[in-house]
Amino acid sequence: MRNPAALVIFPLVAMAGCGAEPPPESVFAVQSYAQQVSVPCADVQPERRALWGDLHVHTSLSSDAWNFGVQVMPSDAYRYAFGGAVNLPGGVGEPEREVRLERPLDFAAVTDHAEFLGEQAICNDPQSPGYASGFCEVMRSGEGRAPALVMRIMSPFSSRDVDTCEADGERCGQRAERVWESTIAAAEAHQDHSSHCERTTFVAYEYSSFRMGSNLHRNVIFRNATVPQRPISYLEAHREWDLWRLLETHCNDSDTGCESLAIPHNSNISNGRMFAVDYPGASSIDEQVQRAALRARLEPVVEIMQHKGDSECRNGLAGVLGGEDELCNFEKFEGFAFTSTVGENEEVGSCYAGPLADWVPHLGPDCLTRNSYVRYALIEGLKEEQRLGVNPFKVGLSASTDTHNGIPGAVNERNFPGHLGEADSSALQRVQFDRAIPGNASNGPGGIIGVWAESNSRDSIFDALKRREVFGTSGPRIQPRFFGGWDIHADTCESPQRIALAYETGVAMGQDLPPKQASEPVFLVAAAADPGTDALPGVPLQRLQVVKGWADAQGNHHQRVFDVAGNPNNGASVDPADCRPKGEGFAQLCAVWRDPEFDAGTSAVYYLRAVENPSCRYTAHQCLQLPEDERPADCDSPFMDPVIQERAWSSPIWYTPAG
Repeated sequence: MRNPAALVIFPLVAMAGCGAEPPPESVFAVQSYAQQVSVPCADVQPERRALWGDLHVHTSLSSDAWNFGVQVMPSDAYRYAFGGAVNLPGGVGEPEREVRLERPLDFAAVTDHAEFLGEQAICNDPQSPGYASGFCEVMRSGEGRAPALVMRIMSPFSSRDVDTCEADGERCGQRAERVWESTIAAAEAHQDHSSHCERTTFVAYEYSSFRMGSNLHRNVIFRNATVPQRPISYLEAHREWDLWRLLETHCNDSDTGCESLAIPHNSNISNGRMFAVDYPGASSIDEQVQRAALRARLEPVVEIMQHKGDSECRNGLAGVLGGEDELCNFEKFEGFAFTSTVGENEEVGSCYAGPLADWVPHLGPDCLTRNSYVRYALIEGLKEEQRLGVNPFKVGLSASTDTHNGIPGAVNERNFPGHLGEADSSALQRVQFDRAIPGNASNGPGGIIGVWAESNSRDSIFDALKRREVFGTSGPRIQPRFFGGWDIHADTCESPQRIALAYETGVAMGQDLPPKQASEPVFLVAAAADPGTDALPGVPLQRLQVVKGWADAQGNHHQRVFDVAGNPNNGASVDPADCRPKGEGFAQLCAVWRDPEFDAGTSAVYYLRAVENPSCRYTAHQCLQLPEDERPADCDSPFMDPVIQERAWSSPIWYTPAG
């Protein structure tokens, strides 16, 4: 690893004022790319059905996939999402691996990094004038996370490399437009425009701010192929509110048919900045209100789970009251990333992260705070709504993979093929908690997003995202339903028309309870277990939980977790020595639940968590697949628990006191 003294401080200073100037905003003007006209779907279900997707997918157009030997292009990724096969790099001296998704998805989006789209094309083109630049030499070095690349998305003064991109950056900008056009074309080619509506694709990209060492990434999703002619990257917009403003100005408010939203991810490694309650540059309350409202409009959904772990919650954080939630210990990637010695139970708090640990600091304020987790952002949003009249964190909950292999939806623990090309192409790499292995066992398969939509179409799914009738799972295709109201009948679960009744008497996940005062709100909670396939059967449900959050006058966050259906003491278990499950569970669960601690004068937020019986993490499965004499020490003493409980999270329902 490189000398940290040579890399940490001076690039942040040296980049100030250097490089290409930001381009004029005219380059983000909307263009309607060649697209077929979709006919209405023949299958439209008013009560909505669960559709499965992945809205966080990288292909070889992302430098941190290409540098690990990945050759999967956007068209290949869409083919894989809908049941086709692709080839991934093999291990050292091994042939490529053919992989195929056992159950096709309903929708997908390729979200390659906006940063370096043009640079990578130039650096791969010996005829380009920028090909011989020092930046290109680094990009071609094969080091997927080379400091020269990371610093470009970390420095608050960053811009494009002049030798590669020219003084005005246009050489890279124009090449980025050509790559962007190919991404759009791939989405259009795989979109089912017929009335069958068998598959849906979205034009999308990732905005990848790593400002000051904090993960502030967003996936930008467009309703259709009327999109800006160039994706907006961190190199043009150093703050997230600049991204929101550009998207709103040049897309959503452009009267062109362009519409976008952004989905933040990995708040768990954002150093508390993803959900920080600050408004730099907003000099008045009115300006704070405007920015909070802008965020609420542009970011209706957050990604709670992906291959770099779970961002729901964490035990032991200051300012969080209500006791320990045992299920918050799930897939804590940051526990590995922020400790300096793998395998020891050290206190999490060292300000260094993952594969960059030896040289990239998190530059304060605190590594782990409640502002890094979605549950506490939901509660903080209640406080901001009381102060400003706007809730900037009124977000639905989703999940996706963040695969860098171009294989959307590859989340099954029992046959997970890795996520990072040559860096985890073998089971031996995937089961080791070793920072020298970029695709090490601290990473997981990630999750998938579910939506409740009338049809498998762009408009229907995009509308579900906007109204937050979405959910995330840690991988299994669990189907949670969550409704709240004042008049949901106690016997609703017994009715064959229970979903229709729930829509009639309450509101679905993602909405506000109607402004009516009653003794307490009533919630319909239900979920169906993932049935799996004949070859890979699903795991039964163990229980349903309602998670409630609220804040007190002193600024503390309060949490309560209620078991509302199923049985947390059902005796189900799994032994990682053989990964054979034991015990019974539930194929379906349903209950009508009233909040026994309801306070009509206190704002609150509720969401549903559906939890499976225990099962083996992929590392346990793959340790067993290795010959016993070839298993590394991490198979016997893993840093993370080899037994997990997969789960699904519904979007929340909010309560605000009347008046």
